[in-house]
Parts: sequence; C-alpha cells; structure tokens
Amino acid sequence: MSGRHSVLYPAIVEAARRVDATAVGLIDVECGAGLNLIVDRVGISYGSGHTLGDMASPVQVSARVVGERSVPSGSIPPVVARIGVDSDPVDTGGYPSAEAELLASTPHLLLRSSVSDAIGRVPVDAIPIVTTTWALSRLSREHRLRFLEELRGASRPLAWVSAEGVGVAPDVPTLGDRPASGHSIIGVAVVDDGMVHAEAVGRCWSKGAVLSWLV
Repeated sequence: MSGRHSVLYPAIVEAARRVDATAVGLIDVECGAGLNLIVDRVGISYGSGHTLGDMASPVQVSARVVGERSVPSGSIPPVVARIGVDSDPVDTGGYPSAEAELLASTPHLLLRSSVSDAIGRVPVDAIPIVTTTWALSRLSREHRLRFLEELRGASRPLAWVSAEGVGVAPDVPTLGDRPASGHSIIGVAVVDDGMVHAEAVGRCWSKGAVLSWLV
C-alpha cells in the first residue's frame, strides 16, 4: 500500500493550519491512478500509539518516525473536491486492492488538463491544496518551474505539499542536504498573491516508510 499517505497526511494537516482552512480541495499532480486523493480516508500508525486518519478504514499503513519530533496531530479538514491531474491517468480496474476499491467508492475527478484548471474547480469556500509526491523528478527543470509559475498565477490562496528528492521541488529549501542523497524533503508552501512561502518540514526515506519531522 502507498507509503505516500504517511507523508501526505501530516503535511496536509500542517498546510491547512497555515492557511486557516476549514475545508480543502485536494489536487494531486502527476497523479497516476489518483490514490493520493483518499489520504484523508486511510488509517496511519506511526508507532508508540500515535495514529492519524481513520483507524477503521480498510486501508491501513504504517511508518516509523525518527528524531526528536513527532508528526503533527489533528485531522485533515473536510475534503470537498478530489482532483487528479495527469496526462495519462492509470486505470486501477485490472489491479484490485483495498486502496483502489476505496478510491472507486470516493467521488473524485481525473483530468488530462492543467493545474490551473483543477484549481478553478475547487469550490470558492475551500482552499486548494496541491500535492506532488516523487512526481516532479519526472519533469524537466523547465517544466518544474512552469508548474511553480502556475501556482503563483492562481487567483486565490492555496497551499502546496511536496515530497520530492533533495533539490527537485522549486523554492523548497534543501536544508543543506546533497542531491541524490537517498532521502526526500517534505515541503509545505503557502502561495498567495503571486508569492510562495515554502518551508522544509521534514525528511523521509523509502517513499514514506521512515520520517523525520522538523517543525
């Protein structure tokens, strides 16, 4: 099952806190099948009794937290839109799993269009939260910067949550870590009025199996 949930859930909680969101629209970029769009509907165990999400969910994942800080507590605000953006979305029909079944039972939309289009489909009383998990590395630097410009050009406040290799996500600090160092940086950015305020909130290894939280 996707280790991305263990990274995304606390980072989305943190992003929602920073933008005072009472409702959110999830937008997953280079989404594949769109499994990240059910992040709020899974259960996650971080050890020592610390859990997030729905522990009664048919989808349960676990991760190990290292370092002095634990991941943030709290819940993702109500999700009023779930939109995946991908030039070639993956059909999970031939690959049944608990995640695929949960996604199939959850209203969502997969688009072969732009991030800007997806942002415009989020209800006006909700904050769009854009997510990228090991997706931007598949794009050229030019396309990564173009993605960031799309976020900057949005006509409404939004947040961006990223889990990418060191130096891959534009504007997300690298903490002095070296590229291709074997771990990824977890970033949270608030985008408002053309400005991006990004912070590295953690590191993770093995696509979310191990996390170190920093804030």
